[in-house]
Amino acid sequence: MEWQPDEQGLQQVLQLLKDSQSPNTATQRAVQQKLEQLNQYPDFNNYLIFVLTRLKTEGRDEPTRSLSGLILKNNVKAHYQNFPPPVADFIKQECLNNIGDPSPLIRATIGILITTIASKGELQTWPELLPQLCNLLNSEDYNTCEGSFGALQKICEDSSELLDSDALNRPLNIMIPKFLQFFKHCSPKIRSHAIACVNQFIIGRAQALMDNIDTFIESLFALAADEDSEVRKNVCRALVMLLEVRIDRLIPHMHSIIQYMLQRTQDPDENVALEACEFWLTLAEQPICKEVLTGHLVQLIPILVNGMKYSEIDIILLKGDVEEDEAVPDSEQDIKPRFHKSRTVTLQHEGGGGEEGEDIDEDEDDDDDTLSDWNLRKCSAAALDVLANVFRDELLPHLLPLLKGLLFHPDWVIKESGILVLGAIAEGCMQGMVPYLPELIPHLIQCLCDKKALVRSIACWTLSRYAHWVVSQPPDSHLKPLMTELLKRILDGNKRVQEAACSAFATLEEEACTELVPYLSFILDTLVFACGKYQHKNLLILYDAIGTLADSVGHHLNQPEYIQKLMPPLIQKWNELKDEDKDLFPLLECLSSVATALQSGFLPYCEPVYQRCVTLVQKTLAQAMMYNQHPDQYEAPDKDFMIVALDLLSGLAEGLGGHVDQLVARSNIMTLLFQCMQDTMPEVRQSSFALLGDLTKACFPHVKPCIAEFMPILGTNLNPEFISVCNNATWAIGEISMQMGAEMQPYIGLVLSNLVEIINRPNTPKTLLENTAITIGRLGYVCPQEVAPMLPQFIRPWCTSLRNIRDNEEKDSAFRGICMMIGVNPGGVVQDFIFFCDAVASWVSPKDDLRDMFYKILHGFKDQVGEENWQQRDTVSGVSMGGLLGNSSSSVYCTALIMGERDAIGPPLWTRPPKPCVSVRVGGREGREGGGTSGSTPTKSDTLRKLKQGYGGREGGREA
Repeated sequence: MEWQPDEQGLQQVLQLLKDSQSPNTATQRAVQQKLEQLNQYPDFNNYLIFVLTRLKTEGRDEPTRSLSGLILKNNVKAHYQNFPPPVADFIKQECLNNIGDPSPLIRATIGILITTIASKGELQTWPELLPQLCNLLNSEDYNTCEGSFGALQKICEDSSELLDSDALNRPLNIMIPKFLQFFKHCSPKIRSHAIACVNQFIIGRAQALMDNIDTFIESLFALAADEDSEVRKNVCRALVMLLEVRIDRLIPHMHSIIQYMLQRTQDPDENVALEACEFWLTLAEQPICKEVLTGHLVQLIPILVNGMKYSEIDIILLKGDVEEDEAVPDSEQDIKPRFHKSRTVTLQHEGGGGEEGEDIDEDEDDDDDTLSDWNLRKCSAAALDVLANVFRDELLPHLLPLLKGLLFHPDWVIKESGILVLGAIAEGCMQGMVPYLPELIPHLIQCLCDKKALVRSIACWTLSRYAHWVVSQPPDSHLKPLMTELLKRILDGNKRVQEAACSAFATLEEEACTELVPYLSFILDTLVFACGKYQHKNLLILYDAIGTLADSVGHHLNQPEYIQKLMPPLIQKWNELKDEDKDLFPLLECLSSVATALQSGFLPYCEPVYQRCVTLVQKTLAQAMMYNQHPDQYEAPDKDFMIVALDLLSGLAEGLGGHVDQLVARSNIMTLLFQCMQDTMPEVRQSSFALLGDLTKACFPHVKPCIAEFMPILGTNLNPEFISVCNNATWAIGEISMQMGAEMQPYIGLVLSNLVEIINRPNTPKTLLENTAITIGRLGYVCPQEVAPMLPQFIRPWCTSLRNIRDNEEKDSAFRGICMMIGVNPGGVVQDFIFFCDAVASWVSPKDDLRDMFYKILHGFKDQVGEENWQQRDTVSGVSMGGLLGNSSSSVYCTALIMGERDAIGPPLWTRPPKPCVSVRVGGREGREGGGTSGSTPTKSDTLRKLKQGYGGREGGREA
């Protein structure tokens, strides 16, 4: 017998639904409590589905019915496994019986409910669902067909992998051909549903779709000019995905597809235009891009440039007519969630720059907070950026005629878009733009004073994109004027301009490094004044600019005058924040950089900062323990508090050096560190190993008693699946070995084989290779007898990993180690001796005793192979030294060493002294696990700030 509601119970539920729509907080709280009570009764869910599907003719409003369904959906998500079978069956049957409800809102709600039930594992135990929904597509009743398609689309979105699996006997074999039939349906809504359903299976290359790929593509072409914008949007989306996974099928039609996308990128419906614009982003990643697109640039470039203008609605939403809003408090939604990035240490390379091709984990926040995360303006700018990187200066003939008209246009909206264009092409077209920059940079600096805030903000961003060129010129030419105007904009009356100026100035700091030292007093005056002026959101960005300044000028900040300016306002903010306030993240990161830069100058402030960091770590560990023991009673802690505290402790240890000894002695940090090193969260372990390495350098007597416990943990974390954790563990082992000396011998077996495996592993990020090579060298330095037997297994990748590292203490110790190992096992290097020569040649100014070690090894090898063979530069392995080193200075350098001219030669001529950037640490810590690692400097990458005022965003954090 079918379930029927009790009338009194039904009225109770209806009253509850009515009350739940009240704006009164107390009423809402009472409703929530009542819902929790009613959920104790299994048939409460029967009442909810009854209201959703049956109360159609009693004047019940659709929102109340829909609300009943959404509450039921939430119950399904939370408690479905506890539903009695009769209740679950009643709900499922009611959904299928009413999928064709006359109300679009109710149909959509039922579809959501169906896919929620399906996602709880019910696709396997609800075998009639998919066949029945597919059969209902044939209904002559539009509502039934549309409701069924809506439900199927949601199921395809939520369960695409399961639908293409053997677990369900591959229903897609029937569903895909069925969907394709409806591409020709008379209703645009049905056509749109059909395309959207199939689109869910493109990226996953579902076999059923691949079997029908030609029919699918032909059907898309037939709908290309559909009058319905939603259909056109889904067609564009399909073509973009096909470009990524089945470009082979599109190539024969590529000319027509490009012409179509050129039209759709100008579609009057911005949603369609946005989907079409994604095509250019995807095409730029394909090898055929240049070949197929060159002839279309003359059409495409003006379209993209036109798409980079703010729309009228954009300007309204951005309050483009509001010039001064600094006194308006930030609303909560202005402050986006912020995530800390763990500390990093990398090795400094020749030339001081990063390496192209290194993956950098980046979290890009959208700038236009009140706009959607992605819009046509941003997509157009991003497309122009990536195309500039493909076509380089070949793009300029199409752009330069447009740029002149844009940059000097009297309409500020057009002028603003021109400045965005100039910034978007900065990376790809830099070489071709250089002749124009002496004229353009002063114009952009003038734009920093424009009466329109949106022009001032985009000018900040675009100038930051050319910061590298600005810094390469004489300081008085452009650097000083730019710095002066950016500092004024940091104190702008408009919050958006403040934010853009702070981000741009941080980029300038990274590029200029110690060239900012003469202006430090002026810079600090501005930043400190902003500290008292800024609202909440921009204050967090200001901390980043201050931290970057400290990274860039380093110990030059350690002057009493500068400390007195900077520290009081930072400590005031520090004291105002509670331990559970997430604003601690950027402030702790900032203080970490400042502590490292100030060194002993931070001593007056170190004790309360240190103690609070230890407390944060201890609190988080205690909360994690309570949660692990009683997950139903306690919430999981936010471990970012612990990570950021560990990183500041690293900064203190690095900056204070031996002065941190007493702080460590009076705390239980070593006990806490032992727990953190074993945490399940990779980022916690990553920061723990960074701190371990810094404490090893600063106060090893406190670390040494723990080595026997720490080394097995370090050994188990030499797992390159967690690149950043592995990197930091590797670095810490190297630091420990230098302190332990010969006492490291018992632990060599715990780590050496893993390190050798890592250095030989293909596709290992360069940072990890470098740190691994340094650590192997250091282990060989302190325990050559134990490490030398494995020399043949790592000497070649060891040499290639360290050939581009600047001279420094870590490189020195590693090369001493390799020389000592060669002394113990000279045969281990014979087959790869040419690589050793190349690595030796990377030295600019080795210390005299290290140069003597090189001399002895090279001279010994020369004696072994004979004068004639040496002159021919042929190794015993048949690898030509001339082929590897040629007639370069490397060969000359090695030959000079061997011929006894080591005292007569200076640094090799091929090495240009890099611009000093004292923030760059040598070796060690690495950024948050989550992607590749930067194998260059530990400062923020420009990509993290990429297109801040345009189409990307700036990560507020920093890599320490």
